[in-house]
Amino acid sequence: MTGPEVLDVARDAILTLVLVASPLMLIGLAVGVTISLFQALTQIQEMTLVFVPKILAIFVAMLIALPFMADSLQGHMMRISARIVNGGG
Repeated sequence: MTGPEVLDVARDAILTLVLVASPLMLIGLAVGVTISLFQALTQIQEMTLVFVPKILAIFVAMLIALPFMADSLQGHMMRISARIVNGGG
């Protein structure tokens, strides 16, 4: 493989990583900001109040987004496999 081909594979891998991780990260961010805002407004400073809702929300989001994530990863693997079969080209 040449340098540009390696960069193309790396760029594709990074894009796939961002697409697969972004739904869970956005849900975690939204829930974290919401809980932090709630804590600031009510002056409840319980540290564990942030973790339980965030874990539950990310788990539910993972169940919902799992087909999309699997399709993205399968597409990435098919592109990598096609490059291997074609001799890196």
